[in-house]
Amino acid sequence: MFDHNGEIQVLLEFMDRGSLEGQQIYHEPSLADLARQILSGLNYLHRRHIVHRDIKPSNLLINTRNKVKIADFGVGRILSQTMDNCNSSVGTIAYMSPERINTDLNHGQYDGYAGDIWSLGVSILEFYLGRFPFAVGRQGDWASLMCAICLSQPPEAPGSASAEFRNFISCCLQREPAKRWTATQLLQHPFIVRGQLTQNQVTQNLHQLLPPPRPLHS
Repeated sequence: MFDHNGEIQVLLEFMDRGSLEGQQIYHEPSLADLARQILSGLNYLHRRHIVHRDIKPSNLLINTRNKVKIADFGVGRILSQTMDNCNSSVGTIAYMSPERINTDLNHGQYDGYAGDIWSLGVSILEFYLGRFPFAVGRQGDWASLMCAICLSQPPEAPGSASAEFRNFISCCLQREPAKRWTATQLLQHPFIVRGQLTQNQVTQNLHQLLPPPRPLHS
């Protein structure tokens, strides 16, 4: 960030592979590495009392070095600077937690940290499946999405997935926010720990799974 003739400008890293929206990453060790990077970012934010409130595939960017960055903090909130419990309905409804949509759940209390974890769980499961994990579809109308998220059981990883991955998703998508694991806890989950790869392995696997970098245009 710098001041250029009175204009504040921000220089950001170029993420040449774009967002992870629409990508399928079924290779569990590669998916574990992506999840670890996202969780590291969330852990950094949450320890500083910052919630993102709009974690979703289109806000997760990747480059050719397979480094993942969390983008779009337009609806983020620094909780330590406000008495607001973060109940405002901002973000993308398809990735909102049940208690965020229906304020009658959880006694009207909304935990922004737990809300970020729900959104992460939906996103990671979407990467594995190659589709939005709720049957209604991501582009469903508001009422259909609300019913699917608030009234149906949380989505689960399929039986073909490893036990560690199924449990990881379950730890993220607990209906009761107090039962969801924190970012710190999830970084120690067996799915994340056992899935650690060398950088060369990650690069090789993701190059096969993801599209090539976007060309630069003058």
